[in-house]
Amino acid sequence: MSTKLTLPSADADHIIRYIFAFILVGIAWGFTTPFIRRAARTHSPPPHPILDSPAVKSSWTKSKLYGAFFGVLDLLRNPRYAIPLVINLTGSIWFFLLIGKAELSLTVPITNSLAFLFTVLGDWYVDRKVISRDTWIGMALSLAGIGLCVQSKTR
Repeated sequence: MSTKLTLPSADADHIIRYIFAFILVGIAWGFTTPFIRRAARTHSPPPHPILDSPAVKSSWTKSKLYGAFFGVLDLLRNPRYAIPLVINLTGSIWFFLLIGKAELSLTVPITNSLAFLFTVLGDWYVDRKVISRDTWIGMALSLAGIGLCVQSKTR
C-alpha cells in the first residue's frame, strides 16, 4: 500500500486546483459562521398569531412543532442569515465533491483546519474580536500541521 499522494495528474495545475478548493471550502465553512451567529443573535422574529391560539397552546407537541417551524422559516427569510447559510452549505457540496477526488486523509484535516482559521478571521472581521497571541500561535501550528500532512503524503 503506497502512501503517495494520488492525484489524477501530479502536475502543478491540479495541485493548485486542489489547494484552491481546500481554501474555498475553509472560507465557506469558517468565514460564514460568525455572520450566521450574528444574524441569529440579532434576529427578532415577527409575531405569529397561530402560536397564541388555544389549539396550539393546549398541546405541547403542537406548540413545539409550530414554534420550530416558524423559527426556522423566520431565519431563512432573513437575508443576513440565509445568504451566509447558503454559502456555508455550498462549502459542504464542494467538500463532498473534493472527497471523491482528493486524498481523504488530507482533505478532512486540511478543510477543517482552514475552517478554524477562517472562523477566527471572521470573528475578527464581524465582531472586531482581538486575536490573542495564543490564538495566533494555534493558527500557525495548524498551518504547520497541514504542511506536515501534505509533505508526508508526497514522499
